[in-house]
Amino acid sequence: MALARERADARVPPAARAPLRALVVWVPWLPVGVATLAFAGGLSIPPAWRYAPLVVSVVAFGMPHGAVDWAALPRAAAGRGDDSPDLRRPWRRTAAARFARRWLAVVGVVYLIAGSVYALVWFRAPLVAAGAFLALTWFHWGQGEIHPLRAVLDADHLDARWRRGLTLAVRGALPMGVPLLAFPDRYRAVLTSFVAPFGGSVPAWPFTADARLALGAALGSLTLATLAVGYRAAADRRAWVVDAGETGLLWAYFLAVPPVFAVGLYFCCWHAPRHVARVIALDDRAVAALEGGRLAPALGRFAREAAVPTLVALVGCAGLWWVAPAPEPTLAGATGVYLVAIAVLTLPHVVVVTWLDRIAGYW
Repeated sequence: MALARERADARVPPAARAPLRALVVWVPWLPVGVATLAFAGGLSIPPAWRYAPLVVSVVAFGMPHGAVDWAALPRAAAGRGDDSPDLRRPWRRTAAARFARRWLAVVGVVYLIAGSVYALVWFRAPLVAAGAFLALTWFHWGQGEIHPLRAVLDADHLDARWRRGLTLAVRGALPMGVPLLAFPDRYRAVLTSFVAPFGGSVPAWPFTADARLALGAALGSLTLATLAVGYRAAADRRAWVVDAGETGLLWAYFLAVPPVFAVGLYFCCWHAPRHVARVIALDDRAVAALEGGRLAPALGRFAREAAVPTLVALVGCAGLWWVAPAPEPTLAGATGVYLVAIAVLTLPHVVVVTWLDRIAGYW
């Protein structure tokens, strides 16, 4: 079975799952559900407030969620954290330290090369870079849904790679594709804020009624087909009900909530906490706290490990603003440059997460 090929450490220890459900279920569901009801009921907020979740994401989950790649990848590769019982002997601690340093160097090289090349593309071909960012985020936000569904919520209908691939495609399409259906003008304005500081412009054809109709029909058909094959494959349909419910909620959310606010809140409260849940489950000390029913110490340890890389990333954001050819000195302009910085960091982060998925046996 495909399930048997998944590594044991891809499965979160049962005793640790209850605290992690706060990050995987309640932190995402509550704000997304409340926002969906509020905006569907007619809520309107000042334009400047739409950027609030993106501003908060600088320090709350958003940017920090990828800042522990340097620790997550070696822990996944070793299959343990840094304080396992077999590391108590001095020579084993020394070997583990050398192992960790090698992986730290690997992650550093991935970030240096992938981030630098992608940053150069933004300066040379900003529209191509923006399109690549949409495609990359589609993939990454889709792949970020597989682990919580499989490892925390026990979704057995995702035991086959091809069904995981379909789920990835659907879940990634929701934040990247659905807002275009309901808010084409605002979607185009956000894209323009990406490329304008680097001298690019956005064409009109993807935002026409015909193009959006074709996209909506394709995404709707893909969603229904994916849920149908999942339903047929599910032995325990409770996890499938969660999957289907989340999919429906996200469709409604991205159709009702203005794109900048919707994507910012999703990034900060849905995607990032789910990745944080994954990386703290790779750390033995954090898992020990989780098995004792304590989420706060695990999050505190994550925050300490993420602090310095997050600060370095913020300095990089400031540097990107400084060297951008034509940054607009407005909130929208600053947000556009911040999102470009996120894009530059996303490419190496996707390489690391794909590596984690490969180690876990998902692909």
